[in-house]
Amino acid sequence: MSDYRLLLLLMPLLTFIAGCEQQSTRQLAQKGLVYCSEGNPATFNPQLDISGITVDATSHQLYNRLIRYNPETGQLEPELATSWLLRDDGVTYEFQLRKDVPFHSTPYFTPTRNFNVDDVIFTFDRWRMLSHNYHNVSGGSYPYFESLELSQVVEEVSRINGYRVKIKLSHPDSSFLASLATDFAIILSAEYAEYLEDEELDKSLIDRRPIGTGPYKFASFQRNSHIRYFRHPDYWAGPAKPEQLLYDITPTSSMRLAKLITGECDVAAYPAQTELKVIQEHPELTLDELPGLNVGFWAFNTKRPPFDNPKVRRALAMAIDKETLLDAVYFDSAVRAKGILPPTSWAYDQTQQEVNYNPVRARQLLEEAGFGEGFSMNIWALPVQRPYNPNARKMAEIMQRYLAEIGVSARIISYEWSNFRERLRAMQHDSVLIGWSADNVDPDNFYRPLLSCPAVDSGSNRANWCHPEFDKVLEQALMSADKQQRTALYRQANQILNDQMPLVPLAHAYRFQAYRKAVRNLPILPFGGIAFGGVSKEER
Repeated sequence: MSDYRLLLLLMPLLTFIAGCEQQSTRQLAQKGLVYCSEGNPATFNPQLDISGITVDATSHQLYNRLIRYNPETGQLEPELATSWLLRDDGVTYEFQLRKDVPFHSTPYFTPTRNFNVDDVIFTFDRWRMLSHNYHNVSGGSYPYFESLELSQVVEEVSRINGYRVKIKLSHPDSSFLASLATDFAIILSAEYAEYLEDEELDKSLIDRRPIGTGPYKFASFQRNSHIRYFRHPDYWAGPAKPEQLLYDITPTSSMRLAKLITGECDVAAYPAQTELKVIQEHPELTLDELPGLNVGFWAFNTKRPPFDNPKVRRALAMAIDKETLLDAVYFDSAVRAKGILPPTSWAYDQTQQEVNYNPVRARQLLEEAGFGEGFSMNIWALPVQRPYNPNARKMAEIMQRYLAEIGVSARIISYEWSNFRERLRAMQHDSVLIGWSADNVDPDNFYRPLLSCPAVDSGSNRANWCHPEFDKVLEQALMSADKQQRTALYRQANQILNDQMPLVPLAHAYRFQAYRKAVRNLPILPFGGIAFGGVSKEER
């Protein structure tokens, strides 16, 4: 029986369940755009959380950055900054800011002025200065910036005039502009922050009841149910066409597909690999596909024995057959990963060495490491679908069987997503199946957030691995603006990773986006995230 016929048989049941949900979205769908998302955002400020769910819910809907990447050309282009230049000293950037950009006006805050240089200074100083009034608000953790040590890179942010700002770095950083174009480098309202302080209100409202300059403004959030946004009528790039944008939080992929087919949602997050054919064959649906700038991997907690031993890590890497994992989990929608950089990166090394499936050698390495009798371990399996790993549970089950062949007993562990992330950040795992979607095209975006020493403290280094020689190579790469020289340095970094094996790169997956044919101008972003600002919906 085909997947499509099976789904048709299940449709009455799925539709009945959908109809029983407390929050029906059918009426809302007539006025606005409904996105069936897979979970609750941790915050409404993407500076505070690196998860894809938070980014999808906030970054491009509520906010703008100084600069952004064009999703089609991959080139930097203006957003809240209209132009920029790098001074001859190689460390001073100047940005000319866009004028006449209003912030959101909501029932909880009415701005009295438009965006200007004060908002840039406030936003940067908040995450980079420990003494700032807002630094410790909402936990005081800015994982993406911390993983890159940007607070140490940015030496000074100062006003030239009301619409021109100077950012001076402590040393040259070839990835700095790329970092400013990421989903995390959004600009907040300094006036809103001052208002919360002056009125002696809870300062964390700045992250829970957001005020931005983006195409939609926040209206309400009901956990495990929905997020509602209203159109920002004065958006500087022109108001969005739908009056409302509704995030219908639907954790189950099959339910999201059912709602997409019935028209209860217009766009559905992360379709399962087994559903792609159904979407392609349905006359009312569209499926977009793009090679993703991502990597799915198996990371070891290198601070825990026996995973603190590189021989053990290499043995485990040799025990699994990547090809089988790709066939069973990705269904021809991914390419095998040699390293953490995908083939679409300009620094990708086609000749890079990788560890191949060799259970005989794996057993020899365990014997040499003093674990010839084997041991027990756990594999944490990502509980949600992500582009880089659509079914971590299934992958873990296959790996469990491979590991048993070399005498390693593996237990599969998973938790609800927010609980999973909290425990992962506390480094309670032996190993984890997870991954990374790049935020920009610079190769540094894969290395430092995933494996640098500062990324251990920020929580984005899931291998809990700190290797000073590796960090030194990355720093040398950042100091150079020469691509050839940087590529050579990243090859050195790859060699260290291959020797140390803090994680096993598994796959670079294609990115898919499913929506109804009535939806127009929905871009598929190569770096992850979703942007509804220019989207419209045709009446059918």
